[in-house]
Amino acid sequence: QVQVVESGGGLVQAGGSLSLSCAASGNFFSLKSMGWYRQPPGKHRELVAIITTGGSTNYKDSVKGRFTISRDNAKNTVYLQMNSLKPEDTAVYYCYVRAVVTLSDSTRDEYDYWGQGTQVTVSS
Repeated sequence: QVQVVESGGGLVQAGGSLSLSCAASGNFFSLKSMGWYRQPPGKHRELVAIITTGGSTNYKDSVKGRFTISRDNAKNTVYLQMNSLKPEDTAVYYCYVRAVVTLSDSTRDEYDYWGQGTQVTVSS
């Protein structure tokens, strides 16, 4: 099993900053992409930012230049630094990891795992 635990989030005024972190642990061979999704009130879950093992990143257009994703491969941890926050950034933020898992027959496969979600609220 793979556990994904998020920390950070909270309430901040518009223009402020928050940081999120997410650590993966458990029984996996390696981690591939890691990232953050969010689900605003009444809307579908959407990609915020994603980072590969090699450090390549991809961002939702509306957060480019304000959010920075990074990872520490030695700690199996991904971070999201959020600056210049706007009320429209208000959402539950979910950590996502794609892990390579060794199966009972010794083959390996990739599975997606999610954190429990953390609330980010930006007041105007």
